Amino acid sequence: MTQIDTPTPEISEVEVHGISRASFILRGAIATGAVYGATAVGPFVNRALGATGATDVDILNFALTLEYLETDFYKVKAKSLKLSAATRQIAAQFGDQEAQHVAALTKAIQGAGGAPAKKPTFVFPATDEKSFLKLAYVLENTGVGAYNGAGPAIQNVALLAAAGSIVQVEARHAATIGLISGQSVVPNGGFDKPLTKKQVLAKAGPLIKG
Repeated sequence: MTQIDTPTPEISEVEVHGISRASFILRGAIATGAVYGATAVGPFVNRALGATGATDVDILNFALTLEYLETDFYKVKAKSLKLSAATRQIAAQFGDQEAQHVAALTKAIQGAGGAPAKKPTFVFPATDEKSFLKLAYVLENTGVGAYNGAGPAIQNVALLAAAGSIVQVEARHAATIGLISGQSVVPNGGFDKPLTKKQVLAKAGPLIKG
């Protein structure tokens, strides 16, 4: 597919290997965050999941795939780069917390009678601390928008509460990254800016790899 310029071009280079509905939706969510800002991801994920008649397990598996990505980013990619001591410490802490999210979502999916999505493989284009933090900022804000978008479709109240407790941590991660890297803590103001499915797919489609 043809690649287009984005406000955060490094995000368009993130590769997700292992095709599944969850990873396909994840690719679109990442691309949308790059084009429009992370808070635009919510409406995309909500519509994408809704269009497939998603169950609670489907939604949790989408979230699980996103948590796989973030865990891999902090626990694997961070160790391959020359980062400052402060950034390494934050990456280690966030990686442990993302791994806890993976464990919690896996348990919730199994408890709901579903099969947890398999972990895909990821390739991150970050090459130094600056690009690592820039990508972390996009990924964390994308996660916040994704949870907010998919949350209303969750039917089980207990599962919704669990998702709510995770999205709060993702938002704190995003704010921390914003502060240490000189980026906005609230990049899109006090409210999300919804986009139509047509608007999102017109820009996000060319960015989805595979």
